[in-house]
Amino acid sequence: MSWTQQETTFLMMADHGDLCDGQEATYCMNGGTCYKIPAMNTLSCVCKDNFKGSRCEQFHLFSSNPNAGQAGLMAAVIIVIVLILVVLAVAIYYIRKMLKAKQQSRQNNPQQYWKVKPRV
Repeated sequence: MSWTQQETTFLMMADHGDLCDGQEATYCMNGGTCYKIPAMNTLSCVCKDNFKGSRCEQFHLFSSNPNAGQAGLMAAVIIVIVLILVVLAVAIYYIRKMLKAKQQSRQNNPQQYWKVKPRV
């Protein structure tokens, strides 16, 4: 069902109250439309596309990619895989370093169990 601009404006007015007048009309920023909410005695804004916030003060870029959630999930999976690989590489490095140090200590201090020590 397609809404015309006039029908949309009428629905916004019904939801948001009456249009602001005079100085109050400048309450909304970036071309937003100001409305008075009589029940709460406050002002409200209906923002144009790409703006959000209580006074339409924040610029908001819309994502045109319908698979943006999948792209974020894929990025998270890739980051986790890279972190696991880095941890694994560091673990392998230190294990090899310890084995090499152990091997060098055996070469520097050979223990000969087959020889009998002389008695004094």
